Amino acid sequence: MSAQLFVIATPIGHLDDMTFRAIETLKSVSIIAAEDTRTSAQLLKHFNISTPLTACHDHNESNKIDMLVQRLLKGENMALISDAGTPLISDPGFKLVRAAQEHGIRVIPVPGACAAIAALSSVGLPSDRFSFEGFLSSKASQRLLQLEKLKDETQTLIFYEAPHRILESVKNMAEVFGADRPVGFAREITKTFETIRKMTLGELVQFIESDHNQQKGEIVLVVGGATQEKDMEQEKLDQLLTRLLQDLSVKAASQLAADLTGIKKKVAYQRALELTAQ
Repeated sequence: MSAQLFVIATPIGHLDDMTFRAIETLKSVSIIAAEDTRTSAQLLKHFNISTPLTACHDHNESNKIDMLVQRLLKGENMALISDAGTPLISDPGFKLVRAAQEHGIRVIPVPGACAAIAALSSVGLPSDRFSFEGFLSSKASQRLLQLEKLKDETQTLIFYEAPHRILESVKNMAEVFGADRPVGFAREITKTFETIRKMTLGELVQFIESDHNQQKGEIVLVVGGATQEKDMEQEKLDQLLTRLLQDLSVKAASQLAADLTGIKKKVAYQRALELTAQ
């Protein structure tokens, strides 16, 4: 009879953020799959947890899945943890969770700390719609391409960034998104030198350049979405199409709207279809 796989969030800095449920679950399972057993051993020692650890990280996850799944199928409850925060959020574990589900094993989340959500909740940028983008490419050319694809997105964007790349990444964001785009800078969340600031990307470049300490530790960037100009353009297009559709077919209305506004005909046609369906 198969057991259960618990996906357990651990503190991102402050040990008091460990939940009672997480502690009790880690004590009750047969084995804990951890990103780095040395890091996790310190956490377990602090909470007097003696459950055996096994490594499950980016370099061995594919090779270890069969063994872990077999133990689950034999009835051994298992926990999955990362070095800090919620597993799978820019951390290993996805392959194990997917394999467990494919074998009919129940996967149970034990919620807790997550740097991305903690940053979003504290920087004062819209949180009704957001996109987690994880780490940008370490290569400048690829990073710029990624940012170009995101520059017109209207939802808030959340990024993780390594300290040795933070300055170059923020400069790239200012270049692509514009220096006036608002950004939340959250560094070392819940730790001694926690820094949470909201400013523009241009100001953030200066802030990081003027204080080398801001290039240390774990960093989350929360970038405001594209301005409302895009929404205004959408509203104008909707008004135009709505009027044209009173006298013209969808095809003719979208063609005329494209001619008058310069927008791509495919975009105008799709929007016309959506308006007629409302």
